[in-house]
Amino acid sequence: MRVIRYPSPEFDRLAAASRLTEPAVTRAVTRILDAVRRRGDCALIEFARRFDRVRLGPRSLRVGARELRAARVDAALERAARRTLREVTAFARASLPRSWRARNGHGAVVGEKFDPLERVGVYVPGGQAPLVSTVFMTAALARTAGVAEIVACTPPPVSPAILWALRLCGVREVFRVGGAQAIAAMAYGTQAIRPVDKVFGPGSVWVTEAKRQVFGVVGVDLLAGPSELMVLADATVNPEWAAADLLAQAEHGTGKERIFCVGSSQAVLRTIRDAVEERMRAWPAHCSLRAVLSRNAAWILARTPEAMARAANRIAPEHLQVMTRDAEGLLRRLRTAGGVFLGNWTPTVLGDFVAGSSHTLPTGGAGRSFSGLRAADFMRRTSVTRYDRRALALAAEGVRAFSRVESLPAHGASLEARFA
Repeated sequence: MRVIRYPSPEFDRLAAASRLTEPAVTRAVTRILDAVRRRGDCALIEFARRFDRVRLGPRSLRVGARELRAARVDAALERAARRTLREVTAFARASLPRSWRARNGHGAVVGEKFDPLERVGVYVPGGQAPLVSTVFMTAALARTAGVAEIVACTPPPVSPAILWALRLCGVREVFRVGGAQAIAAMAYGTQAIRPVDKVFGPGSVWVTEAKRQVFGVVGVDLLAGPSELMVLADATVNPEWAAADLLAQAEHGTGKERIFCVGSSQAVLRTIRDAVEERMRAWPAHCSLRAVLSRNAAWILARTPEAMARAANRIAPEHLQVMTRDAEGLLRRLRTAGGVFLGNWTPTVLGDFVAGSSHTLPTGGAGRSFSGLRAADFMRRTSVTRYDRRALALAAEGVRAFSRVESLPAHGASLEARFA
């Protein structure tokens, strides 16, 4: 086990590397976006054949209403999904912003109003396994916010479980499109897919890079790529549980997942590492786990709670488990994680599936400037201002001063016209 000390130049290199996109991925995504922008559905059909090994036609890009209605899941998943939908909806409602009005220093009325976006696109990863839970962590928030039109893209062949979950969340417009090409289709529009106002949802490094490149053409929620987990552990940690949690986030199958274990001592790190190796023997054929552990795992020594918090804030991990003696106290120092899970009894998988907060969280260091997905992200904020003659007179001196210093005489004239 190679241990990285915090602080150290080696840790600085680790933090910088987590924020980088491979140049080859950037170039390939640019080509995909350009092809979809120029050739529309023809490009989507070609990419489905090349990347997903599925043959589609122009009419089969969209999932038909009959297929959507026919989708079913087993009773256990239906019970779990309906419970998750209730938890996610309740969390989303509690976080909705409220419109407000107040008087400013001039006596004028100022405030904000919040309105749902008109049309949004949701990306639901498929790949090796259908991420049914992502439907609830995105589409359910859109529905709670009041979005009128929700479009979903998911790679072919589409899982019936994903279709069932989309129908449960009120989504009626579903397309068999995956990867960067799905982001392009929702951003630029094609013959089959009308463009959306904003794109949501996690995905691979290709999806994340596509969202980065279309930003400005269309709104994007955040940069949510392959899964990340950081565990902060001291002598009170249960090493078996920490090991299980690290492996859980490493198993998504892309090989790009990242895990970080920050320990207060060499002994703590060693016991967790030994537990990881022991658990790995239960899945000898799970080669993606072994790949993540060998290439994308970091074992970091930070001897004090303050050092642990600083290390976590530098990495800005998607998921952060605090398995220390004073987890609540440490929480006050943590500022950049996508989601924080406190105590030995709170594994990240609760946030993945059932707790209520969205599992669509920033990765690759994006947590330093992005927050996790919430209902407010499906809404627009508009500022509201209303002056009367008295309030305008009190504001006049400031308008005159600014219009003069910024050489904008017409600005000042627009105020003076009201007192002519």
